[in-house]
Amino acid sequence: MDEALPMRAIDLQAPVRRKERAITDRAEIDAILHEGKVMHLAMSLDDRPFLVPLFYAYDGHALYFHSARHGTKIEILKQNPHVCFEVSLGHGVIPSDKACDFEARHRTVIGMGTAVFVEDEQQKQCALNAVVGRFTQEKFTYPAPMFAHTTIVRIEIESLKGKKHGQPEEGFSLY
Repeated sequence: MDEALPMRAIDLQAPVRRKERAITDRAEIDAILHEGKVMHLAMSLDDRPFLVPLFYAYDGHALYFHSARHGTKIEILKQNPHVCFEVSLGHGVIPSDKACDFEARHRTVIGMGTAVFVEDEQQKQCALNAVVGRFTQEKFTYPAPMFAHTTIVRIEIESLKGKKHGQPEEGFSLY
């Protein structure tokens, strides 16, 4: 069996390598986070990664999602609250005449943060309304038993970086 490669430090907050693809305007990064509907949340436990797609809400400072009170992601976050998240829009393919030169069209934000369990009932309800409100204008009341079994998690954002490549197709939206 091959020996493991030596570990080297990686700066996860370093700027993107291809500077011409970097999104440096915070307003553009915020627009992607506001427009996106699905966030991919990565977490880790015992050096094992776990990744889930989630509906979310963004308030300009933090991300929120809801979950059942128990399950793999909740158990991981209780033990290791450090997360990475990704929101991406405008997916497509940029074709090429060469097989290995095809590229992905996208506008992507990647961030690092810390998951915090929201305990305050009013904050939980505001966050749940924000997530649900991204998909409907209907106003809901949450039955007490259902609300009691709902967990709200706030991702306190520590860093953000954006990257884009290619122009979105006219009228194209993945979500």
